[in-house]
Amino acid sequence: MSPTSAALAAHVPLAVATRGPAVESIHYGSVAVVDRSGRLLYAAGDPHVLTFTRSALKPVQALPLVAAGGVEKFRFAPEQVALLCASHSGEPRHVEAVADMLAKSGSFEADLQCGTHAPGFYEARGDVPPPPPYSSLAHNCSGKHAGMLAYCAMCGHSKADYLSFDHPLQQAIRAAVARFTDVPVSDLVTGIDGCSAPNYAVPLSRLALAYARLAAPGADAIYDGAPQTVAGAMTAHPEMVSGERRSDLALMRAGRGDWLTKIGAEGVQAIGTRSTGFGIAIKIADGQKRGLYPAIVGVLDALGLLDRVAVDALQSWGHPELRNYRGIRTGDVHKVLVLDKC
Repeated sequence: MSPTSAALAAHVPLAVATRGPAVESIHYGSVAVVDRSGRLLYAAGDPHVLTFTRSALKPVQALPLVAAGGVEKFRFAPEQVALLCASHSGEPRHVEAVADMLAKSGSFEADLQCGTHAPGFYEARGDVPPPPPYSSLAHNCSGKHAGMLAYCAMCGHSKADYLSFDHPLQQAIRAAVARFTDVPVSDLVTGIDGCSAPNYAVPLSRLALAYARLAAPGADAIYDGAPQTVAGAMTAHPEMVSGERRSDLALMRAGRGDWLTKIGAEGVQAIGTRSTGFGIAIKIADGQKRGLYPAIVGVLDALGLLDRVAVDALQSWGHPELRNYRGIRTGDVHKVLVLDKC
């Protein structure tokens, strides 16, 4: 099946929100589950829908630096390797680790071109952030950008234009994206991410393939042990990939080293499972996290990946209650997806 555009995608209901006994809202989307060869195993909706990868791409974007020996050259700790792939919450540990990464590569906060926003830990806690200005170190993508600057420092490339489409760094990243998604560079659909870096849309099933390959135990023929280094750091330090009260932290803790997970903006989630070799990708059509979280847990459950420990750990994510401003329970959000075997 050839890729389709999001506007024409045959999405299906993945989750619903209720008010009282009635369904009030429906979250449509699609799911693709593949093996490490890219064979489609299970699907819901349109498993080949063209999907912008958003922050789910970050582990792949980190591969050129890691494969070139950047971790060793700059003596990045495993926690900092995890930050290369992070959509972190701007917690003090995140900010301090990014600042250290910049210093190790001879870069500065002013070199970061990711922009600024309120640190995410305020929203995660349900708190109101203070007024701006905010530090770019607290931007959720600052770890990725620190890694990009490190690659430029190591290879002697210009830092001033490191986000330009034709910059050698971005060319190296496109080659990695093509390798792990099995989509030729010429077929990658390009857009600009929220942090101003180039981002790519691929069929949902190819995003799933990238995660099946990232979670694979063996070395890659081109990138050698870089995928294992990245996956190992992420699963060992999910608190650096995400943040307290965040979904990727909850998922990787529940997976206890088996699940490599990364959320992306606009309702994207990618998961690689080491034990089964599955690559999983989910897209919620309306882009809302509210529908994404129950869908994630629903897919893991349908694939038989949830043991009792994981079920308990993910209960609040898979079946969240809805409450009004007085704290009165008004309904819930729960999965309704059905995975079809392909």
